[in-house]
Amino acid sequence: MITSKTNPKIKNVIKLEKASERREQNRIIIEGRREIERAVACGFEIDTLFICPEIAESGIDIQAHTTEEVTLEVFEKIAYREGSDGMLAIAIPRYSDLRSFKPKRSNPLIIVLENVEKPGNLGAVMRTADAAGVDAVIIADKRTDLYNPNAIRASVGCIFSVPLFSCSSQECIKWLKDNGIKIFCTYLKASIDYLDADFTQAAALVMGTEATGLSDTWVNAADQNIIIPMNGIADSLNVSVTTAIVTFEAVRQRRTMNK
Repeated sequence: MITSKTNPKIKNVIKLEKASERREQNRIIIEGRREIERAVACGFEIDTLFICPEIAESGIDIQAHTTEEVTLEVFEKIAYREGSDGMLAIAIPRYSDLRSFKPKRSNPLIIVLENVEKPGNLGAVMRTADAAGVDAVIIADKRTDLYNPNAIRASVGCIFSVPLFSCSSQECIKWLKDNGIKIFCTYLKASIDYLDADFTQAAALVMGTEATGLSDTWVNAADQNIIIPMNGIADSLNVSVTTAIVTFEAVRQRRTMNK
Protein backbone atom coordinates (compact mmCIF):
# COMPACT_ATOMS: atom_id res chain seq x y z
CA MET A 1 0.00 0.00 0.00
CA ILE A 2 1.20 3.50 -0.84
CA THR A 3 1.19 5.64 2.31
CA SER A 4 3.33 8.60 1.30
CA LYS A 5 2.24 11.61 -0.76
CA THR A 6 5.80 11.87 -2.04
CA ASN A 7 5.77 8.40 -3.58
CA PRO A 8 7.03 8.71 -7.20
CA LYS A 9 3.80 7.24 -8.60
CA ILE A 10 1.71 9.75 -6.66
CA LYS A 11 3.94 12.64 -7.71
CA ASN A 12 3.49 11.56 -11.33
CA VAL A 13 -0.31 11.56 -11.02
CA ILE A 14 -0.10 15.14 -9.79
CA LYS A 15 2.15 16.02 -12.75
CA LEU A 16 -0.50 14.58 -15.08
CA GLU A 17 -2.94 17.25 -13.94
CA LYS A 18 -1.21 19.44 -16.55
CA ALA A 19 -2.31 18.97 -20.16
CA SER A 20 1.25 19.34 -21.41
CA GLU A 21 2.39 16.48 -19.19
CA ARG A 22 -0.51 14.28 -20.34
CA ARG A 23 0.48 14.91 -23.94
CA GLU A 24 4.15 14.20 -23.28
CA GLN A 25 3.46 10.94 -21.46
CA ASN A 26 0.50 9.99 -23.67
CA ARG A 27 -1.62 9.31 -20.61
CA ILE A 28 -4.97 10.50 -19.25
CA ILE A 29 -6.56 10.54 -15.79
CA ILE A 30 -9.93 8.87 -15.21
CA GLU A 31 -11.55 9.24 -11.80
CA GLY A 32 -14.52 7.21 -10.62
CA ARG A 33 -15.52 3.56 -10.94
CA ARG A 34 -18.28 4.19 -13.47
CA GLU A 35 -16.04 6.23 -15.74
CA ILE A 36 -13.19 3.71 -15.49
CA GLU A 37 -15.46 0.75 -16.20
CA ARG A 38 -16.93 2.51 -19.22
CA ALA A 39 -13.46 3.28 -20.55
CA VAL A 40 -12.47 -0.38 -20.20
CA ALA A 41 -15.73 -1.53 -21.81
CA CYS A 42 -14.94 0.71 -24.78
CA GLY A 43 -11.49 -0.79 -25.22
CA PHE A 44 -9.30 1.74 -23.42
CA GLU A 45 -6.22 0.34 -21.73
CA ILE A 46 -5.63 1.05 -18.04
CA ASP A 47 -1.98 1.56 -17.16
CA THR A 48 -2.26 2.05 -13.39
CA LEU A 49 -5.33 1.74 -11.17
CA PHE A 50 -5.27 3.43 -7.76
CA ILE A 51 -7.76 2.18 -5.17
CA CYS A 52 -8.45 3.55 -1.71
CA PRO A 53 -9.88 0.60 0.27
CA GLU A 54 -11.30 2.92 2.94
CA ILE A 55 -13.90 4.37 0.54
CA ALA A 56 -13.91 2.12 -2.54
CA GLU A 57 -16.46 -0.67 -2.93
CA SER A 58 -15.19 -4.21 -2.58
CA GLY A 59 -15.25 -6.79 -5.35
CA ILE A 60 -13.71 -4.51 -7.99
CA ASP A 61 -12.61 -6.40 -11.10
CA ILE A 62 -10.91 -4.00 -13.50
CA GLN A 63 -8.04 -5.12 -15.68
CA ALA A 64 -4.98 -2.89 -15.31
CA HIS A 65 -1.26 -3.27 -15.92
CA THR A 66 -0.66 -2.27 -12.29
CA THR A 67 -3.03 -1.89 -9.33
CA GLU A 68 -1.99 0.14 -6.30
CA GLU A 69 -3.81 0.52 -2.99
CA VAL A 70 -3.40 3.91 -1.31
CA THR A 71 -4.37 5.44 2.02
CA LEU A 72 -7.22 7.92 2.26
CA GLU A 73 -4.78 10.76 2.86
CA VAL A 74 -2.85 9.90 -0.30
CA PHE A 75 -6.00 9.43 -2.37
CA GLU A 76 -7.31 12.84 -1.34
CA LYS A 77 -4.06 14.28 -2.71
CA ILE A 78 -4.65 12.90 -6.22
CA ALA A 79 -8.47 13.04 -6.38
CA TYR A 80 -10.07 15.72 -8.54
CA ARG A 81 -13.53 15.81 -7.06
CA GLU A 82 -15.19 15.78 -3.67
CA GLY A 83 -17.17 12.72 -2.72
CA SER A 84 -14.97 10.46 -4.85
CA ASP A 85 -15.61 6.73 -4.79
CA GLY A 86 -11.99 5.85 -4.14
CA MET A 87 -10.85 4.89 -7.63
CA LEU A 88 -8.56 6.71 -10.06
CA ALA A 89 -6.85 5.36 -13.16
CA ILE A 90 -4.05 6.37 -15.46
CA ALA A 91 -5.07 5.23 -18.95
CA ILE A 92 -3.72 5.28 -22.47
CA PRO A 93 -5.72 7.60 -24.77
CA ARG A 94 -6.79 6.74 -28.29
CA TYR A 95 -6.69 9.25 -31.14
CA SER A 96 -8.14 8.46 -34.56
CA ASP A 97 -7.74 10.06 -37.98
CA LEU A 98 -11.00 11.45 -39.36
CA ARG A 99 -9.90 10.69 -42.91
CA SER A 100 -10.09 6.96 -42.22
CA PHE A 101 -13.52 7.08 -40.53
CA LYS A 102 -16.42 5.50 -42.41
CA PRO A 103 -19.85 5.97 -40.79
CA LYS A 104 -21.89 2.78 -40.53
CA ARG A 105 -25.16 4.44 -41.55
CA SER A 106 -26.02 5.87 -44.94
CA ASN A 107 -27.47 8.92 -43.18
CA PRO A 108 -25.02 9.52 -40.35
CA LEU A 109 -25.66 12.12 -37.67
CA ILE A 110 -22.50 14.05 -36.76
CA ILE A 111 -21.91 16.71 -34.11
CA VAL A 112 -19.22 19.32 -34.83
CA LEU A 113 -17.90 21.69 -32.17
CA GLU A 114 -15.76 24.60 -33.33
CA ASN A 115 -13.25 26.11 -30.91
CA VAL A 116 -14.77 24.45 -27.85
CA GLU A 117 -12.95 25.89 -24.83
CA LYS A 118 -14.60 24.54 -21.69
CA PRO A 119 -13.98 20.87 -20.86
CA GLY A 120 -17.34 20.72 -19.07
CA ASN A 121 -19.16 21.66 -22.27
CA LEU A 122 -17.26 19.04 -24.25
CA GLY A 123 -18.14 16.40 -21.67
CA ALA A 124 -21.82 17.36 -21.63
CA VAL A 125 -21.95 17.19 -25.44
CA MET A 126 -20.35 13.73 -25.40
CA ARG A 127 -23.01 12.57 -22.94
CA THR A 128 -25.70 13.86 -25.29
CA ALA A 129 -24.00 12.22 -28.27
CA ASP A 130 -23.97 8.86 -26.53
CA ALA A 131 -27.61 9.11 -25.45
CA ALA A 132 -28.71 10.10 -28.97
CA GLY A 133 -26.68 7.43 -30.74
CA VAL A 134 -24.69 9.97 -32.75
CA ASP A 135 -22.20 8.50 -35.24
CA ALA A 136 -19.30 10.77 -34.29
CA VAL A 137 -18.26 14.01 -32.62
CA ILE A 138 -15.68 16.18 -34.37
CA ILE A 139 -13.78 18.93 -32.57
CA ALA A 140 -12.71 21.55 -35.12
CA ASP A 141 -9.79 23.83 -34.21
CA LYS A 142 -9.80 22.52 -30.65
CA ARG A 143 -8.85 24.76 -27.75
CA THR A 144 -9.12 22.19 -24.97
CA ASP A 145 -7.58 18.82 -24.21
CA LEU A 146 -9.95 16.13 -25.55
CA TYR A 147 -9.47 13.94 -22.49
CA ASN A 148 -9.30 16.67 -19.87
CA PRO A 149 -10.35 15.07 -16.53
CA ASN A 150 -13.23 17.55 -16.26
CA ALA A 151 -14.47 16.57 -19.73
CA ILE A 152 -14.36 12.91 -18.73
CA ARG A 153 -16.24 13.66 -15.52
CA ALA A 154 -18.91 15.78 -17.24
CA SER A 155 -19.44 13.03 -19.81
CA VAL A 156 -19.78 10.37 -17.05
CA GLY A 157 -17.50 8.22 -19.21
CA CYS A 158 -19.50 8.66 -22.42
CA ILE A 159 -16.50 10.40 -23.97
CA PHE A 160 -15.12 6.88 -24.51
CA SER A 161 -18.19 5.43 -26.23
CA VAL A 162 -18.64 7.77 -29.21
CA PRO A 163 -16.06 8.12 -32.02
CA LEU A 164 -14.23 11.39 -31.28
CA PHE A 165 -12.01 13.25 -33.74
CA SER A 166 -10.01 16.46 -33.79
CA CYS A 167 -8.91 18.36 -36.88
CA SER A 168 -8.93 21.78 -38.50
CA SER A 169 -12.18 23.32 -39.71
CA GLN A 170 -10.99 23.05 -43.32
CA GLU A 171 -10.23 19.33 -42.93
CA CYS A 172 -13.58 18.74 -41.29
CA ILE A 173 -15.53 20.57 -43.99
CA LYS A 174 -13.71 18.64 -46.72
CA TRP A 175 -14.51 15.32 -45.04
CA LEU A 176 -18.19 16.23 -44.63
CA LYS A 177 -18.48 17.35 -48.25
CA ASP A 178 -16.62 14.28 -49.54
CA ASN A 179 -19.02 12.04 -47.64
CA GLY A 180 -22.17 13.84 -48.78
CA ILE A 181 -23.07 15.07 -45.30
CA LYS A 182 -25.18 18.23 -45.21
CA ILE A 183 -23.86 20.98 -42.95
CA PHE A 184 -26.33 22.65 -40.56
CA CYS A 185 -24.82 25.62 -38.72
CA THR A 186 -26.39 27.15 -35.64
CA TYR A 187 -26.28 30.83 -36.50
CA LEU A 188 -28.29 33.90 -35.56
CA LYS A 189 -28.57 35.38 -39.05
CA ALA A 190 -30.18 34.18 -42.30
CA SER A 191 -31.43 31.08 -40.51
CA ILE A 192 -34.53 28.93 -40.41
CA ASP A 193 -36.17 27.55 -37.28
CA TYR A 194 -34.42 24.31 -36.37
CA LEU A 195 -37.85 22.62 -36.24
CA ASP A 196 -38.23 23.32 -39.96
CA ALA A 197 -34.92 21.75 -40.94
CA ASP A 198 -34.71 18.25 -42.41
CA PHE A 199 -32.32 16.22 -40.27
CA THR A 200 -33.34 12.84 -41.68
CA GLN A 201 -30.61 13.02 -44.31
CA ALA A 202 -26.89 12.66 -43.61
CA ALA A 203 -26.37 15.67 -41.35
CA ALA A 204 -23.67 17.50 -39.41
CA LEU A 205 -24.89 19.76 -36.60
CA VAL A 206 -22.27 22.49 -36.18
CA MET A 207 -21.98 24.50 -32.96
CA GLY A 208 -19.82 27.51 -32.17
CA THR A 209 -18.63 29.05 -28.93
CA GLU A 210 -20.95 31.05 -26.70
CA ALA A 211 -18.69 34.09 -26.88
CA THR A 212 -18.14 34.43 -30.63
CA GLY A 213 -20.39 31.86 -32.31
CA LEU A 214 -19.26 30.19 -35.53
CA SER A 215 -16.48 31.53 -37.71
CA ASP A 216 -17.02 32.69 -41.28
CA THR A 217 -15.32 29.49 -42.42
CA TRP A 218 -18.29 27.46 -41.24
CA VAL A 219 -20.98 30.00 -42.09
CA ASN A 220 -19.75 30.12 -45.69
CA ALA A 221 -19.61 26.31 -45.89
CA ALA A 222 -23.11 25.77 -44.48
CA ASP A 223 -25.84 24.13 -46.52
CA GLN A 224 -28.38 25.57 -44.09
CA ASN A 225 -28.22 27.88 -41.09
CA ILE A 226 -30.57 27.05 -38.23
CA ILE A 227 -31.67 28.87 -35.10
CA ILE A 228 -33.46 28.05 -31.86
CA PRO A 229 -35.95 30.92 -31.35
CA MET A 230 -35.47 32.80 -28.06
CA ASN A 231 -38.47 34.18 -26.18
CA GLY A 232 -36.64 36.07 -23.44
CA ILE A 233 -33.78 38.56 -23.22
CA ALA A 234 -31.09 35.94 -23.94
CA ASP A 235 -30.07 35.63 -27.59
CA SER A 236 -28.50 32.18 -27.25
CA LEU A 237 -28.11 29.11 -25.04
CA ASN A 238 -25.13 27.27 -23.60
CA VAL A 239 -23.47 25.26 -26.38
CA SER A 240 -24.14 21.93 -24.67
CA VAL A 241 -27.84 22.80 -24.24
CA THR A 242 -28.13 23.92 -27.86
CA THR A 243 -26.47 20.70 -28.99
CA ALA A 244 -28.87 18.57 -26.95
CA ILE A 245 -31.96 20.36 -28.27
CA VAL A 246 -31.00 20.16 -31.94
CA THR A 247 -29.60 16.63 -31.69
CA PHE A 248 -32.74 15.18 -30.16
CA GLU A 249 -34.89 16.96 -32.73
CA ALA A 250 -32.85 15.09 -35.33
CA VAL A 251 -33.43 11.85 -33.43
CA ARG A 252 -37.16 12.56 -33.24
CA GLN A 253 -37.38 13.20 -36.98
CA ARG A 254 -35.52 9.99 -37.77
CA ARG A 255 -37.74 7.92 -35.52
CA THR A 256 -40.84 9.40 -37.15
CA MET A 257 -39.42 8.64 -40.59
CA ASN A 258 -38.83 5.00 -39.67
CA LYS A 259 -42.33 4.36 -38.31
